Amino acid sequence: MRARPRSDVGSSDEVDLMRALHAEHGSALWSYALRITGDRGRAEDVMQETMLRAWRNPQVLDQTRGSARAWLFTVARRIVIDEWRSRRNRDEIATAEVPEVPIEDQTDKALQSWLVADAINQLPKAHREVLLECYYRGHSVAEAAHRLGIPEGTVKSRTHYALRALRLALQEMGVSG
Repeated sequence: MRARPRSDVGSSDEVDLMRALHAEHGSALWSYALRITGDRGRAEDVMQETMLRAWRNPQVLDQTRGSARAWLFTVARRIVIDEWRSRRNRDEIATAEVPEVPIEDQTDKALQSWLVADAINQLPKAHREVLLECYYRGHSVAEAAHRLGIPEGTVKSRTHYALRALRLALQEMGVSG
């Protein structure tokens, strides 16, 4: 049966028992929480939540019923496990400022596409066909040769010369790189 949450400060005996509990087990609990979390902030939160649960469960304060330290360590371990299992813990990222989401500028990409299209249009038809089959449609040399009705060696040589001519055309247009 769960104890009801406490809204009152409690009797001075209970306060004294909580202080004694903290004095006796606080240091060990802190070390344990730090060891299982690996983070000072989370360890503080785990320790605080553990002590709060001890405050809300007065049977823990009764030393005649068993080891309070074992109960505190068990509660701390369960708090860490519950945090680890929760989606909230995996999705949160601590940061001082809200990160800006970069928006890619499509202008350069569009301009580059137009320049390449213009340069390709300057190539002879045979070179354009080979580049279209091999690079834009993603066909192998054998597939391109079959589709164009030419030998594979011709596809290879036309591709080589088409790329050289394309590079030259782009340089003449002022494109470097």
